[in-house]
Amino acid sequence: MMQLAHTTTAPWERNLLNLAYEAFQGGTGTNQFAAQWDTRSSAALDSAYRYCSNLTEEHSRSFFLASAFLPPQKRRAMHALYAFCRIADDIVDHPGEDPQNALEAWSRMALAATSQSQDPVAAAWADTRMRYQIPYRLAEHLLDGIGQDIHTTRYQTFEELATYAYGVASTVGLMSMHITGFRGRQAIPYAIKLGVALQVTNILRDVGEDLQAGRVYLPEEELANFGISHDNLVEGRVDEQWRNFMRFQIQRNRCLYSEAWPGIAMLHPDGRMAIAAAAEFYAAILNDIEAHDYDVFNRRAHIGAWGKLRRLPGLYLKLHWPEDSSNGRVPGLIL
Repeated sequence: MMQLAHTTTAPWERNLLNLAYEAFQGGTGTNQFAAQWDTRSSAALDSAYRYCSNLTEEHSRSFFLASAFLPPQKRRAMHALYAFCRIADDIVDHPGEDPQNALEAWSRMALAATSQSQDPVAAAWADTRMRYQIPYRLAEHLLDGIGQDIHTTRYQTFEELATYAYGVASTVGLMSMHITGFRGRQAIPYAIKLGVALQVTNILRDVGEDLQAGRVYLPEEELANFGISHDNLVEGRVDEQWRNFMRFQIQRNRCLYSEAWPGIAMLHPDGRMAIAAAAEFYAAILNDIEAHDYDVFNRRAHIGAWGKLRRLPGLYLKLHWPEDSSNGRVPGLIL
């Protein structure tokens, strides 16, 4: 069986760090409309944010529940971020005649430097970008990552998959940091790892659904190393080869969650519980996959409302524990 190497900075991570650092050095793209934005009525803006909150609650109960731990202004900004991502994702996942043109049109509307759009998501997102000084390039990286799904249906290596995960997930974490508040550039590597962990969890959970859509996100090189062919995937074969493959994927994914955890302490205190809860909810999906014998072909792993709620007291206590004085480590996620 393949063995996991434990390094501080994995080879696949270096390129992602460069992308993130470059994005942080860029501007927000909001200066041109900052002055005129104040003229928009507060009632219209409040309505736009409510629309984003309703959309978030409808499409992601985990994200909505986790965001409830944020102060009201940060919470609604986080919902605007989610809605901005959701619209782009839906364009690709439920495409019309020309998803590429539709995604480009949404990008122009959502990232316009002088936008006075009547679209509620674009309006709330523009306000959020301005107020929290979110780097323009991070939003571009996210849209580029989502756009990959239009043309790319296979990933040869984990490095390729991690680059995709950076685009569609780590960027969300990096933008979220601007909303929650964070302690300098040293938080960036942790946000990148958490984003990759969250996206890989999604991928492991959604193998069956993705196959039906003609997509395989699992690294083909690693599938081959475990003796798994594309036909095996189509058949939904859960044998010992598949179990070993999934054990390897889950082990690596848990390592990413653990390595990302110290970054929680680098966030503003009023944002830590929200981000920790989101990570906790997703990490728990791995338990459900194991509990159902790694069958992700015939069911979608989940933890349910009670599974989320029962984790919150322990998570709250964990966030307030001091570092383990015996080894200097911050306690990890409840897995």
